[in-house]
Amino acid sequence: MIVSNVPIRVVDFGGSILMIVFSFLCLNTIRRLKSKDPDDVMWEYLLWICLGLAIFAISRSVGHILKQIVQLFGDDSLWEAIRPFSGGINTIMFVVVASVMLFFERIWIFYRRVHKGKQALQSAHNELIYLNQNLEQLVAARTDELVQSEHKYRRIFEISKDMILVSDADGRILEVNPAGYQMLGIDPEHDSLNGKELDTFFAQPSAWRRIMDDLNRQGFVSSEETDLLLADDKTRRILVSASLNEGSSPQDHTFHFLVKDIEQQRLHQEQMAQTDKLASIGQLSSGVAHEINNPLGIIQGYTQLLMRNTTNASAQYKDLKIIEKHVKHCKSIVENLLNFARPSETSKSLVLLGEMITEQVEFVQHHADMSKIKITTDFDPDVPPILMDEKKIRQVLMNLIMNAKHAIDDQGIIRLATSYNPHTRKAVIRITDTGHGIEKKNVSRIFDPFFTTKPPGEGTGLGLSVSYGIVKSHGGYISVRSTPGRGATFTVVLPVKP
Repeated sequence: MIVSNVPIRVVDFGGSILMIVFSFLCLNTIRRLKSKDPDDVMWEYLLWICLGLAIFAISRSVGHILKQIVQLFGDDSLWEAIRPFSGGINTIMFVVVASVMLFFERIWIFYRRVHKGKQALQSAHNELIYLNQNLEQLVAARTDELVQSEHKYRRIFEISKDMILVSDADGRILEVNPAGYQMLGIDPEHDSLNGKELDTFFAQPSAWRRIMDDLNRQGFVSSEETDLLLADDKTRRILVSASLNEGSSPQDHTFHFLVKDIEQQRLHQEQMAQTDKLASIGQLSSGVAHEINNPLGIIQGYTQLLMRNTTNASAQYKDLKIIEKHVKHCKSIVENLLNFARPSETSKSLVLLGEMITEQVEFVQHHADMSKIKITTDFDPDVPPILMDEKKIRQVLMNLIMNAKHAIDDQGIIRLATSYNPHTRKAVIRITDTGHGIEKKNVSRIFDPFFTTKPPGEGTGLGLSVSYGIVKSHGGYISVRSTPGRGATFTVVLPVKP
């Protein structure tokens, strides 16, 4: 029985035709997809796969069609000659398709990188679009933030009660806040500090060099205590803190200084130390005064007994009078010591300060040689009556005026002024002279008992000590400021009770 091979030939022939058709349909579909997104590497990859498969399909299908045609006409030798070429083309197409598939991983990694870069570019593009659309709003918001920040720190700079100062690397002043001008006693409307050398305002050049050395070495200075030289050549105790603000080069460095005025704090500390010292001296003086007073009383008594039995014209009587004179002087000193150590009970009454000072000045001018001394007064009319022991406060004024007279060598000016602070309810008396002043080393000692700068025999050194005790007993305090060669100012502060 002979089986017909016609169906096989028909299937082989038709399948070859369909393979060609389907491969071109796939290739056309991939081509259209790639045209929609030409930058997508996956479509490029699939296009190469489909192209290789299409060539493989053509090669294989053409070979099968030629085989069927040649065998249909019975010429097998022709097919035998064509078959190696058809097989070689098929092999080459298989190699191409396999190579594309083998390099798929590399293509995929490259595609991921490209895709990631594309996303980053797209994100940057969107951000640029947003910034471009909102640039004015962003700039306005940022400008507003900067203005608020500048206003806040400028406000701190302007209202600070401490000096804030900026200088360049060479110590030339670049900017100073209003408190700095006030501390230095300079009017900013008439005299600018910008460009001036900062070291000229330090009373001790060594302190400035030490501060600059620390700033250059460690970049900051913390709470350095020194003296500031003011515009009127006076000094003020200050506490300096500073830091280095580095620029792009050493020439662009700036120094930022914070200067705190501790003059009042220093005075309070000195007053506290003075109070403690005087309290200790007072206790000692009280004991010594009692021990001396009794023998002096006995000496004075026996001297007076001897004087009764001696004629006034005799030499012995004159000697006894000298003894009596010096005994009385010693008893006066002892009495002052007792007043300093243990003040007696005060008899207080309301006194008008201006009237009392005027009366005291008139008394001094009539009973002391004040012909070449000019006394000026400046009384605050708002000072209310003060509850005080008028007799003792007059003693204080007498001591201070006579000390001023001695300081100006009988020729100069003594100024007496009063003022009143309603917030603290304190009245102030200032006595200023144009004398030779007090040496700095003696300022802390002038209220000590028996300390005096007067020649021997002209003072006991108890006047200011007793005055100090009297003012303290009234709830006030007494202080002094002096510049050698330019006079001194004694300040008496008394509380005004409601």
